[in-house]
Amino acid sequence: MKRLWFCFLLVACAGAGWVAPDDFQYVPVQTETYQIATWQKINAPEKDTIHIYIEGDGNSFDSYGMPTDDPTPRGTFVRDLATRDNFENVVYVARPCQFIMDERCSESDWTTGRFSQKIIASESMAIKQIAKNKKIILIGYSGGAMVSGLIIKQNPKLRVEKWITIAGVLNHKKWTEYFGDKPLSESLNMETLPNVQQTHFVGGRDEIVPYDLAKTWADGKDIKIIPNATHKDFKELKIFD
Repeated sequence: MKRLWFCFLLVACAGAGWVAPDDFQYVPVQTETYQIATWQKINAPEKDTIHIYIEGDGNSFDSYGMPTDDPTPRGTFVRDLATRDNFENVVYVARPCQFIMDERCSESDWTTGRFSQKIIASESMAIKQIAKNKKIILIGYSGGAMVSGLIIKQNPKLRVEKWITIAGVLNHKKWTEYFGDKPLSESLNMETLPNVQQTHFVGGRDEIVPYDLAKTWADGKDIKIIPNATHKDFKELKIFD
């Protein structure tokens, strides 16, 4: 039985207490495997550029380290970033099974297989439908950084003008080894970064993706440290000056 959580106009998102601004519309995007939740502001469809934000891993694990039964993010950081973006065309893209849970979702989709081929293929399909061949500024947070990077690598015809990551996990093998965690056995890894213009924002107080780890996969790239930022608190972050 399909369970759906929808946010319409001024109605708060179920379980999140978040209300989308009037200029953002809730638009579910159907892919071959999943229906992906998005909020879209397309004020200038004739313009050739769009900003697309990809959500992090969300509520994948509880405080005891056990998988949850619903990965919908409790925090609103990425949604808030997207809705504060003053560009004319901005879209927030959730990860599969966030906000929309159906019979195709399984626990591995937000745990060991969070970067599996079917996840990346579904997110890629959603991005293609949204962008409609526009130039893309692609922004990924935390695990969404890995998703966005794999999307770029697997879809060379996407017109990604710039790739921006925030507290991004860009090599999950190094990440799990660093913390002594179990490997993400059903996930693709990103051994090399995409060959596009890129900027990686790292929190100076981030204990989930610390700088000394982030620089191992983004060495030589444009890394910007936000001194007081933690993994969930990037109040000083300004992506677009």
